[in-house]
Amino acid sequence: MSEDTDQILDAAPVTETEVSEHEAALLEAAALAHAAAAPRPIPEEALPPEPRADRAKVFLRSMFRLAIERSHMRVALVGLVFVGVFGTISAKLLAMAIFGDPPSQEHRVAAASSTAFRPDIVDRNGEILATDIRTVSVFAEPGNIYDKDEAVELLTAVLPELNASELRAKLSSRKGRSGAGFVWVKRELTPKQQAEVHRLGIPGIGFLPDHKRVYPNGVAAAHILGATNLDGIGIAGIEKYIDSTGIQALNSFGLINKQADLKPVQLSIDLRAQFAVRDELAWGIDHFKAKAGASMILDVKTGEVIALVSMPDFDPNDPKDALSPDRINRMNVGVYEMGSTFKAMTLAMALESGKYNVNSTFDTRGGVLNWGRQKIHEYHGTNRVITMPEVFTHSSNIGSAKMALGVGVPGHKAFLRKMGLLDRLRTELPESAAPIVPSRWSEINTITIAFGHGIAVAPLQAAMAVGAIVNGGDLINPTFLKTTTDDAKAKATHVLSAQTSEAMRYIMRLNATEGSAKKAAIPYYFVGGKTGTAEKVIGGRYIHNRLFTTFMAAAPMNDPKYLFVTIMDEPQGLPESGGYATAAWNSGVVTGKVIERVAPILGLPPQFEPPVRPFPQMVKLNAYHVNQLGGP
Repeated sequence: MSEDTDQILDAAPVTETEVSEHEAALLEAAALAHAAAAPRPIPEEALPPEPRADRAKVFLRSMFRLAIERSHMRVALVGLVFVGVFGTISAKLLAMAIFGDPPSQEHRVAAASSTAFRPDIVDRNGEILATDIRTVSVFAEPGNIYDKDEAVELLTAVLPELNASELRAKLSSRKGRSGAGFVWVKRELTPKQQAEVHRLGIPGIGFLPDHKRVYPNGVAAAHILGATNLDGIGIAGIEKYIDSTGIQALNSFGLINKQADLKPVQLSIDLRAQFAVRDELAWGIDHFKAKAGASMILDVKTGEVIALVSMPDFDPNDPKDALSPDRINRMNVGVYEMGSTFKAMTLAMALESGKYNVNSTFDTRGGVLNWGRQKIHEYHGTNRVITMPEVFTHSSNIGSAKMALGVGVPGHKAFLRKMGLLDRLRTELPESAAPIVPSRWSEINTITIAFGHGIAVAPLQAAMAVGAIVNGGDLINPTFLKTTTDDAKAKATHVLSAQTSEAMRYIMRLNATEGSAKKAAIPYYFVGGKTGTAEKVIGGRYIHNRLFTTFMAAAPMNDPKYLFVTIMDEPQGLPESGGYATAAWNSGVVTGKVIERVAPILGLPPQFEPPVRPFPQMVKLNAYHVNQLGGP
């Protein structure tokens, strides 16, 4: 714009709307002027035609330019795809490096079982009976093994105990959701074996941390401890009991992170006594040429099993031998006719009924009790009238039968049930057997059961009842866990009067001084006991020359602490026994050796001076020979 125009605009006052219209007009005028000054394009029809060659060059140049532009797009697209694929692979590899390949269900289960923890098992003094050691196991993922024949050849070369055919069959499987599968190759490798397998470098072969259950004392306490399988699961004995307490559930939920999280399971067993009992029993079985045998020590004040041995036994470190039928726990699983040891129940029942006392007499003249078509004979008949203690010391079948008949069938059954002899005995050991009792209990059953025939119970069950007879009358369920006298008393059932218990202690002591228990009457320990010899039932018939013998002894009889029990299956008569194979000559001998060897270990002091008035109630009754029982 000119200076005049500027002056006119400055001089003339205008509104805001007028200024805007004025500026728009000026801008439009400037745009028209610029367009007029610009060169005008020449219309295409006015241009001279280009030569044909020039048009071809232009076309080719355009096509080349277009191809280059499109190739750039393809290259970019390929590059983008490459980056995506490479990134995915890299992420996968990184994830595998950090987290590993997602395990199959079988892999997860195996890993969980191989890392499960079990508590130590210790004896009453804290000595280790069972523990875990760290080890590794080798596994295979068949889907990741390319040459299975080569893998089998290499693995069996360093692990020759593997069966090549079985291993090849395993590697030919493709179990598991992941497709790779999972199979164990060998559990519980030694460090040397692990190093040798590792050096093979076979793809698809790996290791998992594992625990090996070890029993450092071998066969000692085998039937009590039981065993575990390769997955650390208890399959028998205390090991199976531990799993019933919830250890498996805690492991499965990952609540046990280390062995120290678990409190050891403390048993009632004294390992020193256990070794001594096994040693003496092994001697007895060999010496008397018996098929099998068992021996135990029971604390009658607490119910604790201090030692229990059943032979033949097995090594829990290699438990396959435990599957043999002759390796059962004869104290807890076997049920037997206990012979004359059952006369202790009969006499206790007679005394408790109030119908008899220690001065009661029984006529055994003639040596035979006729009952219908049955004839009851004496083994060592006296053919005279005898007192109640003499029924015991002479092991009179007729005297025992007359006592039981005097109480009656209902009373007899009720007493035996009260003593825990008609029902299955339950302890911490899962293995047990129900007693065999008559389906129809008549008077003839009462007669035979009175002297230990016609009923079969577990020896541990009979020991429980005898323990109640001598401890003052408290029936205490046997236990394999360490406990206290107060806890045992709180759980006990009072089944006999103190007077009946004292009378039975007196009678059992008398049997050790004058009767069949002399073989176990170790001097200065004031022992009392009873023998039992039963003919074995085979094919529904009693076999006279195949015997099952039992001996039970308690000490000291003025205040019993321990009950010692020995059983032997088919012991043989020896020249030293005059050919006799009855209980006094074998089970009684072994029990005496056990008492002599174990009493000092258990802190059972010898009584060099006879106890003063050991049976005060019997003195009041003027019992037979009561004043002569204070000897060694």
